[in-house]
Amino acid sequence: MSPSKGSPSEGAHARVEALTLALCAIPSVTGNEAACASWVEDTLRPTGLTLSRVGNTVLARGPVGDASGAPRPLVLLVGHTDTVPCRGEMEPPRREGTRIVGLGASDMKGGLAVMIALAERLDFAALPYDVGMVFYDREEGPWAESGLGPTLEAAPWLTTAALAFCLEPSDNDVQVGCLGTLHARIALLGRAAHSARPWQGDNAIHAAGPLLVALGALQPVDVWCGGHLFREVKSATLGSGGRARNVIPDRFELNVNFRFAPGRSLADAEAEIRALVAANVTGAVEIVITERAPSGRVVTENTLFQHFLALNGNVVTAKQAWTDVARLSEVGVDAVNYGPGISAQAHQAGEYAEVGLLHAGYDQLARFLTTPGPVP
Repeated sequence: MSPSKGSPSEGAHARVEALTLALCAIPSVTGNEAACASWVEDTLRPTGLTLSRVGNTVLARGPVGDASGAPRPLVLLVGHTDTVPCRGEMEPPRREGTRIVGLGASDMKGGLAVMIALAERLDFAALPYDVGMVFYDREEGPWAESGLGPTLEAAPWLTTAALAFCLEPSDNDVQVGCLGTLHARIALLGRAAHSARPWQGDNAIHAAGPLLVALGALQPVDVWCGGHLFREVKSATLGSGGRARNVIPDRFELNVNFRFAPGRSLADAEAEIRALVAANVTGAVEIVITERAPSGRVVTENTLFQHFLALNGNVVTAKQAWTDVARLSEVGVDAVNYGPGISAQAHQAGEYAEVGLLHAGYDQLARFLTTPGPVP
């Protein structure tokens, strides 16, 4: 039995384009993914894959084991259905030359289109791998609200995967690992006074000066993991304080974001932020860690990952950002970032995807899924 229904790319490229346009036409800003999830479920139903829902996450699974019942390695394709909010009015998606323009085209409805086209065109029973697909919600929001966490708990078979691809936009490069992220709300505490008599108070905004200077002087810290360079950075990203123009402020808050490399624990990252504050703030201060997400493992030794590279020759780089590779790492799944979207187009006004990258993304995954590789 052939692992594909027709030649791997016969008609598939046009289908990927059509699916990308259709998905971009469905509004699915974080928290409002129900309509998109139902559309994905309805579109996948004719494929004969086993479908299930966990809230607004759709799971699709091919047959387990080969025709004789022998086990096969499980490969996961993972993508989120939500987008960031539109800037202004949402325009209908459209084709402009070699581009598909639409909210989420690169991040990451083009990747979802590739997943659906593979589900429609490959004979999953004849593949050398078991294949599962996850279309999940709320990726663009806080770590704790992502739909992938509850899905991994509700469907423990996902955690048996030999390799997972997160189809985040990567220009079809393979991005290994990912940075962890921590957000700290740092409140400098002072004493209010009339601004005509500042000596009677303690200016909380001024108290933040040494910390802001220290943050501004920090240089990226280069960390090599698995032969790939990650850069650790700390940045003040929000600041607020003061009650009136003529009042010495008694409170000033900073949000500091720390992006840290694979191999560093959340506890270590938090301790480093607290040490930075202690070294640069002499007065009263409150520190609240408002959000934290672990880093993702670098899995370049994974044999299926190496097989994918041998077949397709992709560029491999470090993921200088956070993705759900980290969440998959937490449950023991080797995962990489690989998607046909353009990383520089993520969250941009006038977002677009290049059809050539969409076609190549389909071809490369189809080639990998239909070509037997080493047993993990």
